[in-house]
Amino acid sequence: MKLMRYGRKGQEKPALVDSEGRVRDLSGVVADITAETLTPEGLARLAAVKAESLPLVENPGRIAPPWRGVGKFIAIGLNYRDHAAEPGAPVPKEPIVFMKATSCIVGCNDPVVLPQGSVKSDWEVELGVAIGRKARYVSEAEALQYVAGYCVVNDVSEREYQLERGPQWDKGKGCDTFGPVGPWLVTRDEVPDPQALGMRLEVNGKRFQNGSSKTMIFGVAHLVSYLSRFMTLYPGDLITTGTPPGVGMGVKPAPVFLKPGDVITLGIDGLGSQRQAVHAWDPALIDG
Repeated sequence: MKLMRYGRKGQEKPALVDSEGRVRDLSGVVADITAETLTPEGLARLAAVKAESLPLVENPGRIAPPWRGVGKFIAIGLNYRDHAAEPGAPVPKEPIVFMKATSCIVGCNDPVVLPQGSVKSDWEVELGVAIGRKARYVSEAEALQYVAGYCVVNDVSEREYQLERGPQWDKGKGCDTFGPVGPWLVTRDEVPDPQALGMRLEVNGKRFQNGSSKTMIFGVAHLVSYLSRFMTLYPGDLITTGTPPGVGMGVKPAPVFLKPGDVITLGIDGLGSQRQAVHAWDPALIDG
């Protein structure tokens, strides 16, 4: 299934995408797509519904984050060998773990609003992993059974805040609007191999990232198992798994960073595409 939500902020409705790519409203089945919906029981209930019996949504308008109630937004740094080489960093011996604030989550096409005075904001196309079952100390062999599905994430990052303002990355990762997610949550059964997904990102029509999840240092199963040793993973938690090479700070001979007026487009095979317009600081675009 491809699950999604649509509508203005605070008025989102649940939906799914049928086999012909049409949006079907799920409001008569569930009030919303939440963390509880992502459990095996919740997904089984939706899978039993015949998509063609649901109302057709001709113009869904705004596409919202595909589920509500992300408890933790966990991120993995330098998880592609060629991306680690861009800043001259050594290949990690264990996953680098940091957090993005859940308040940074926005819809896939919502505006990206630069923080006040930001001059080093950057892009990162990433594979997102949604947890569907409570996971504690799970083995790598069974880890994918705890995954509800996959989605596209743009791990927007302010590099000055991340790298020049102390040793903690979080300050540069959780700014408002720095977590576009979606358009869909694609359930695990429709992604037979999460390590074989093409990934791409363009800024103003120029291709900067063109990679594949097959070049991850630590794959999805390893990451779920690894994280479950340090924290309990709950349904609705989101793990964003790192980015392939081509980020702005790695451009030679001089880095390229986002500026107002830029347009970011990105996507992952089978998981859909995103498009964000970049704006200068404007709280109305965040709250509206």
